[in-house]
Amino acid sequence: MSKLVLMGAVGVPFEITEGPDKVWGFEPSLPNMVELMDVFAYDRSLLTEDTAKLRLAAATRPGVHEAYSAMFPAPRQRSVEAMTVPDADIRSLTQPTLIVHGRDDEVIPLSNSMRLNELIEQSQLHVYGQCGHWVQIEHTEDFTQLVGTFLA
Repeated sequence: MSKLVLMGAVGVPFEITEGPDKVWGFEPSLPNMVELMDVFAYDRSLLTEDTAKLRLAAATRPGVHEAYSAMFPAPRQRSVEAMTVPDADIRSLTQPTLIVHGRDDEVIPLSNSMRLNELIEQSQLHVYGQCGHWVQIEHTEDFTQLVGTFLA
């Protein structure tokens, strides 16, 4: 692997908040998906019923929800801890690394990406204001250009 791109990444410890608890504890229904999308997006114009229906259909394909639920059983703080990597292992990454995060992310705290940026010597951090966990959706053009240029 010659380059690495991280977006709203875990890997370092953080205290679980209501956002990831809602995401990881999602029970399939249209009202729950609408509520969940509110956690992901800063731009509320993205929260249409059609988008919720599309996301719900994807989340309820056979086996998808079961596999997802099994990854994040309660108490969910244990899941965060299971995704934590020792600082020394993160420091050992030598690839140029692009770290992208939405400043207003309610799922994974911005402090995660800031810590990863401190630990990975060859990293750069790009933070998008007025943006939640969906950088690739809320800032599609800028995100695509940034990642494309970085990977070129």
